[in-house]
Amino acid sequence: MPYSFGKKLGYVRGMRRILQALAIVLTPLTAAAQGTAENQQATFRSGVDLVTVSATVRDGKGRLVKDLTRKDFEVIDRGERRAINEFRSERAPLSLAILFDVSGSMDTADRKTAAKFAAHHLINQLDGGRDEAGLFAFDSRLREVAPFSVDTRALKGALGEVDPFGATSLHDAISAAAERVATRPMARRAVVVLTDGIDTASRLTPAQVSAKAAAIDVPVYIIATVLPIDDPTSDRATPGSKRQAPASIGTIEDLARWTGGALHYSSTSASAYQAARSVIDELRHLYLIAFEPGADPGWHPIEIRTSQKDFVVRTRGGYVAGPNAR
Repeated sequence: MPYSFGKKLGYVRGMRRILQALAIVLTPLTAAAQGTAENQQATFRSGVDLVTVSATVRDGKGRLVKDLTRKDFEVIDRGERRAINEFRSERAPLSLAILFDVSGSMDTADRKTAAKFAAHHLINQLDGGRDEAGLFAFDSRLREVAPFSVDTRALKGALGEVDPFGATSLHDAISAAAERVATRPMARRAVVVLTDGIDTASRLTPAQVSAKAAAIDVPVYIIATVLPIDDPTSDRATPGSKRQAPASIGTIEDLARWTGGALHYSSTSASAYQAARSVIDELRHLYLIAFEPGADPGWHPIEIRTSQKDFVVRTRGGYVAGPNAR
């Protein structure tokens, strides 16, 4: 029968129950089989449910590797090699949840302007009528500014509706945004967060959020809005920031990495453009890999390798296996 990507029926509902019970990473997931064909995810399907993972590959110089095939990869699951049942690398539409930090701390030092530059460049990189994005804002709660749409002009117009105020529930907002984009039918989905990294009000920890996003294969990309002196990639950065990220960024950098995403910086219009371009380019060249899950329930750490030892593969940290988990 034909295969489709990521169809995880009712997965978000099951994950919400898990988080409410504070069962993290090692707890088997429960999924409800419900929803319409429109809001269910596409997944590889065979005679059994398959685990799907997205992976980015870069060479020793940090350049994206775009021409690998199934035979170039191997999947290691709890130390055991798994056969790759399905593999795809062709260009496909994107679905982004663009998460805009509107907390009070974003209203200082031109952080709001830097974030809007990055959001504008992200939308500019989308293929109008093909790729989609939804725009969300958060302070102490998540608010939908613009629903998922392929109308890039409408999305740009909605950027004017976000204004900073209030406390910050960054981790909670990332979790909620991951739930939203996980219901979209596109195979290449991600959350892109525009933030200064300061969290003052979340219930969830970065580890809880990354476990959830990794389990549903939604990479989280962070575009950190900072001053040039705090931007490790800027020529104007102070010696300290050249060596390490600002303290407020460290935990969300780990969060992004654990989900298969990455951290970028936006301190000028030029760096905002470069960050947006890098995120979109990565998503367009994801390798999508499917394999049969392990029989033992619980958390399965995974590693994706290539035959080229100098290639670096970035993917989610693992998946949860169980009778109803996907």
